[in-house]
Amino acid sequence: MKRRERTRHLIELGGLVVKADLVALTDDDRAVMLGLLGEAAAQLRTDDHERLLLLWRRCGQRMFASDSLPDES
Repeated sequence: MKRRERTRHLIELGGLVVKADLVALTDDDRAVMLGLLGEAAAQLRTDDHERLLLLWRRCGQRMFASDSLPDES
């Protein structure tokens, strides 16, 4: 059961990468995508942690609500 839950979790996370259009924008370059995520993680290790979480959460909520990217008007 744990394995199935983990697999579902990983699939959902992959869906977020696709939804953010990172696959297309990076031409499916996984090193670039990992670098982007690593940079975000580094920013979250700073004193700006709470402000960034709030900013990115609001952005993500808008993306979920509109079912599109912010600049896809």
